[in-house]
Amino acid sequence: MTATIKRKALKPSAIANEISACIKEGNLENILDFFHPDYIMSFPPTEPAKTGIAILRESFGAFIDSRASLISEVTGEIINGKTALLQADWKIIDPDGKIISEGKSVEVAKQRADGSWVYFIDCPYGLPSVS
Repeated sequence: MTATIKRKALKPSAIANEISACIKEGNLENILDFFHPDYIMSFPPTEPAKTGIAILRESFGAFIDSRASLISEVTGEIINGKTALLQADWKIIDPDGKIISEGKSVEVAKQRADGSWVYFIDCPYGLPSVS
């Protein structure tokens, strides 16, 4: 049975919290809907950027399987039309309350035709260095 897409982010700063709710619900398909088709991720910042749904499916599938929680606090946001720049502090916590990973991210979000927001560029550990 495939989970339905029921959550949308109505503002850029809500994307991570909606993804967090989808992780708790085990709704991988809804999580994938929070990413633009041309999404790119710099993770880790020392490696070439990654694209594609497969990398997201693998990463978020592991979160769901581990029953981990994502906690994100947006610390900055600026919106220009249908594009937004965000920064956030985030943590991934295991079911016993132990922090598995944490960081300070930088993201670019895009607004879709239906008014909802999705990630377009994601740098979970900040921007990569200029080479």
